Amino acid sequence: MEHLKALLTLLAVLNPVGVIPFFIHFTDGLSAEQRRRTAVISSLTVFAVIAGSAFAGVRILEFFGISLASFQVGGGVLLLINAMQMLAARAADSTGPEMDDAGDSVAVSPLAVPLLTGPATISTMIIYSERAEGWQGHAALAGYALAGAAATFACLTAAAPITRLLGRTGINVMTRLMGLTLAAIGVEIMASGLIKLFPGLGR
Repeated sequence: MEHLKALLTLLAVLNPVGVIPFFIHFTDGLSAEQRRRTAVISSLTVFAVIAGSAFAGVRILEFFGISLASFQVGGGVLLLINAMQMLAARAADSTGPEMDDAGDSVAVSPLAVPLLTGPATISTMIIYSERAEGWQGHAALAGYALAGAAATFACLTAAAPITRLLGRTGINVMTRLMGLTLAAIGVEIMASGLIKLFPGLGR
């Protein structure tokens, strides 16, 4: 159940369905092969960021002397901010000069980072990596990264039919529903960190 919860959290943060309109915009005018290449590069980048956060994130915290409880509170806040953006049906940091790029350049930024794997994704994986125990736990972390990349690839390659099926309104509704779920998860993670920092809150 814990692994399923972690996976659902990751997919909610990634929200690959919500990125479909941006993918269509960035790849407008490209050939089918170029769009597929963009989807592959974005998916590989997503895998690299998630796996790197899961396996090296805790060591980075230790290097900077940050406690997990403090990071849980910060991560929970980031999840709430991300959830608010999803509830408003808009992506974070979706403006800037990168919006005019096309092809391979947009596959990494802004599609993979930060639209898919922003600070909320990184903090979420660091939090769950601390709970991983033994090879089963680490295998699960690698599985989360693979599942996130697979979901990204599936949504980006199916962008056109999904958009025709759901329409812009349908995508906005799904994004808001995922945002509501993410907000609840963010509150839970933040509350857990606050109780560790201030034990009196749990009494």
